[in-house]
Amino acid sequence: MAPPPLVTGLTVERVRANLREVQEEIAAAARVSCRTPDDVELLAAVKYVALEELGTLVEAGITLFGENRAQELERKHAEHPDVTWDFIGQLQSRKVKAIAPLVRRIHSVASDSALDQLAKHGHGALEIYVEVNVAEEEGKAGIAPGDLAAFIDRAGGGGLHPTGLMTMPPRAETAEDSRRWFAAARELAHAHDLHGLSMGTTQDFAVAVEEGATCVRVGSRLFR
Repeated sequence: MAPPPLVTGLTVERVRANLREVQEEIAAAARVSCRTPDDVELLAAVKYVALEELGTLVEAGITLFGENRAQELERKHAEHPDVTWDFIGQLQSRKVKAIAPLVRRIHSVASDSALDQLAKHGHGALEIYVEVNVAEEEGKAGIAPGDLAAFIDRAGGGGLHPTGLMTMPPRAETAEDSRRWFAAARELAHAHDLHGLSMGTTQDFAVAVEEGATCVRVGSRLFR
């Protein structure tokens, strides 16, 4: 399957209106879980946004960006080093050295080889989230819930201290179908004294916030 075409032709007014709508939905969902909008970060997932459009997003008020691909992260960060960047894609251990200096947080740590490289090349302020395969889907990236404690222990043995979890629920027909997986991730984070929860995308971010997300990764909803 061919990837979606790159997003181009954005205007500040269009993005600003979309941003306001998403922020309002986050605020309403946060109130459901007895939190405030400030408890939830909105990360713009820019994998399919053309480099030349990023300035429009900045002008519209977006300051937190997430990129899935190491090479694109390097390219986009070089043009926009003054915004905050996170890495949200599948983490290849051989790319850690290049990624670590550019980002605030890596959302997708899920292998011992990545832990080894982070111990060598991670920077003091770099946050790491463990990607958890909360539904234990075969062939899907992420640590199984039952293996999470041992993985966190191995991270600690290398001087690393994960501060949160990231998850992608199984593909679903409706956002409500993902609620139980978001709730399970929240319970895992609580059980392991982890305070960050990166979960929820364009399709289901409101439900994710209701279930405790502290960071939602929204793409096409901001750029439509």
